[in-house]
Amino acid sequence: MRALSARPATEHDAEDVARIWNEGIEDRVATFETEPRTADGIARWMRDKEPRYPTVVVERDGRVVAWAAASTYRPRACYDGVGELSVYVARHARGQGAGRAAMEALTAVAAERGLWKLVSRVFPENTASLGLLRSVGFREVGVYRRHAKLDGAWRDVVIVERLVGEGERGTR
Repeated sequence: MRALSARPATEHDAEDVARIWNEGIEDRVATFETEPRTADGIARWMRDKEPRYPTVVVERDGRVVAWAAASTYRPRACYDGVGELSVYVARHARGQGAGRAAMEALTAVAAERGLWKLVSRVFPENTASLGLLRSVGFREVGVYRRHAKLDGAWRDVVIVERLVGEGERGTR
């Protein structure tokens, strides 16, 4: 298997990020989103994001096969160090370590930028994502029942979190 490499995402990655995100939207196991993303929309999102919240891509043979991002969790200042994470892997690259590489890179950069926690919500049926997140140090906090509807059906989500940077070093 060829080596994977992670790096910060740039606007030049917008087409690849959109393609991979759209696969996740089509599969209906990774997001409540239903509208496809466009490269222009992704480039705008990257430009407008608060720089503290990183986006990384993972490449194999010069081709982007996964990406992960942290975004603002809540607008209140007390949550500035908490990032809401997303991670997506191209269909053809799933189960080959690209998601792990993306999450390891994202957590490292998030800690460098002063974030202390990453959180997300994952469909219970998305056992691959739950397994990935567990394997890189996330813990399951609970379940939001009937969190939102996807295609007219209520869906539950598993809440996950990982302390990073200063959060890892904190006292209990």
